[in-house]
Amino acid sequence: METNEMETLERLKKLAAIHFRTLKPANSESKNYIAQIEVLNYFELGCIITDMLKLCILALDHDIHNVPEKKNQSINVGLILETVLSIFPLDEIEFLGYVREVVGE
Repeated sequence: METNEMETLERLKKLAAIHFRTLKPANSESKNYIAQIEVLNYFELGCIITDMLKLCILALDHDIHNVPEKKNQSINVGLILETVLSIFPLDEIEFLGYVREVVGE
């Protein structure tokens, strides 16, 4: 590689180390990654999971009466959106902007 390409590669590696935070390696032997969400406790995790399942059921059946929970038929869409937002890879998207700048040079 010529010097300019090596400098570009080093800049990209430094930027990747700073901005690639959403996915963590599962282990050293695997090519899989883990995306984590933060929850207050098991109850909040349970609410997130059940609301996601209810939302999927509604999307498939378009009928709230098929949701198998008698106590509370409502879906906490805000909680679902907060969860999705927490795993949205904004740092990585910012990094892609930097990559475009470096490659565009």
